[in-house]
Amino acid sequence: MPSISGNTLGLKPNQLKRLEATYRRRVRPEEVTSPELARHLSELSLETGRQIGVLINRRGDIEHVIVGDAFKLELPETGRVRAGDTRLRGLRLVHTHLKDEPLTPDDLTDLVLLRLDLVCAIVAGPEGLPGKVYLGFLDPEATGERAKYWKTEVADDVQRLEVDPVARAEEIEAAFGRSVAGHEVTAQGRAILVGVSTGDRERADSSMAELKELARTADVQVLDTFIQSRTQIDPRFVIGRGKLEELNLRAMQLFADTLIFDHDLTPSQARHIADHTNLKVLDRTQLILDIFAQHAHTAEGRLQVELAQLRYRLPRLAQRDEGLSRLAGGIGGRGPGETKLEIDRRRVRERISVLEKKIDALSASRQVRRQQRARHEVPVVSIVGYTNAGKSTLLNLLTNSDVVAENKLFATLDPSSRRLRFPRDHEVIITDTVGFIRELPPTLVNAFRATLEELADADLLLHVVDASDPEHPRQSEAVERILESLGLHEVPRLLVYNKSDLLEEGVEGHDAHFTAQAREGIAISARTGAGLKQLLLRVEELLWREGKSLTASGVSIQDEPHPH
Repeated sequence: MPSISGNTLGLKPNQLKRLEATYRRRVRPEEVTSPELARHLSELSLETGRQIGVLINRRGDIEHVIVGDAFKLELPETGRVRAGDTRLRGLRLVHTHLKDEPLTPDDLTDLVLLRLDLVCAIVAGPEGLPGKVYLGFLDPEATGERAKYWKTEVADDVQRLEVDPVARAEEIEAAFGRSVAGHEVTAQGRAILVGVSTGDRERADSSMAELKELARTADVQVLDTFIQSRTQIDPRFVIGRGKLEELNLRAMQLFADTLIFDHDLTPSQARHIADHTNLKVLDRTQLILDIFAQHAHTAEGRLQVELAQLRYRLPRLAQRDEGLSRLAGGIGGRGPGETKLEIDRRRVRERISVLEKKIDALSASRQVRRQQRARHEVPVVSIVGYTNAGKSTLLNLLTNSDVVAENKLFATLDPSSRRLRFPRDHEVIITDTVGFIRELPPTLVNAFRATLEELADADLLLHVVDASDPEHPRQSEAVERILESLGLHEVPRLLVYNKSDLLEEGVEGHDAHFTAQAREGIAISARTGAGLKQLLLRVEELLWREGKSLTASGVSIQDEPHPH
């Protein structure tokens, strides 16, 4: 005989026996509940002062008997929390209310999150007689953020119920199937983006817009965005349990399978959110790591991405099964031995050590190449800047190269170096580096430190800024902070305001403004080539001031008037 679930403490043996006998009852598939079962549940509920419920499958068999308290039931585990995008659970909940009240928020939450066929609440009247009956069904046609996800009906008593639960459930599943058929299918999932504002709402909105671009770069379909204003981040659920339940309902309505948070989640937060929603949970760092993994093409890039991923995952490894301990025998070997978690952590640490040695070896070879360039006195100009500012497009324009340049964040991950020949047999090496971003994960900074070491030997840094982005001042500050953290604050740099052709006054109209306001920055358009000659002249002047005398070749600027 299956056991009774829920709050059985304090029940009399006779009451427990009658509850166990409930499993032997059966209802017809085409009826929500039989009058006999309704009377049985009402009598027990009135006698115990607790809500009594059953979960009935579509054959009419009772699979679970649950005892709650005077106000609610705690349903047992029934497998996966979500049955699927188009299928319901195949179970209906029939339970009692001790007073005449409609379906409670707990009833409706169970209906939506568990995707039950229906929820039925029977009012336990005087002398144990069943009274009014309240029904709730999922509503596949609900749309809009404030729409309800259910429909309710009321009947005066059980005998007047004219609902076929199986037929109604099949109609709802068919409607869900028609709705899902029109959805765009993406390999990386359908996500809702979640953020928290603890003061500066404008900054939170800007960060959310950036997260949306990151999701687009990762080929994730963004269904909705959600920003909650709080005094502080909830230590358990980030946005609080109540808001998380609302978000879960929204995810059910939109058929979302992923939640992406615009914050770094602690291992505990990620686990609690995933357990509460049964959705895939990612944070900003994981999303960036995934983008880097997609765009790493060279062996060095793949090594650096793997190292960053392992460093991120190491503290997040969790014990899954204590039964997987490796038992050891013999003297000194008795006991549980290493658990699977300990083995996994040891293997990750070993792999991290191997990757660090390989990257150090690559760093040494880079140092040799840098020394060779130094002997030949070849100046190095490195292009740095915020992601998607147009660095690769500028490199292609200067060197007639075909480096991948897309309107996506982190489209270029592997650094590229090209030679740019000037007249009088002078050359300069132009290097394109990985783009920066606000709150760049420390694991990535550390993993790519070998690559970023190239910047330390640059004679000049071209800091490319997206002039068309309203957030470019904050983006510039983020890049400057990262450069300072890498010890590059003393390397000469030139601000290059790219995409100026997208501004209303164009490159020429904004050149004077940027020159006056931004440390003699140069306004250009890497897409059209506007402002390029002025940029090259300015690069020549700065390198000459550093002891390198250059004039351009291939791009005739000798007859151009000097801008200064």
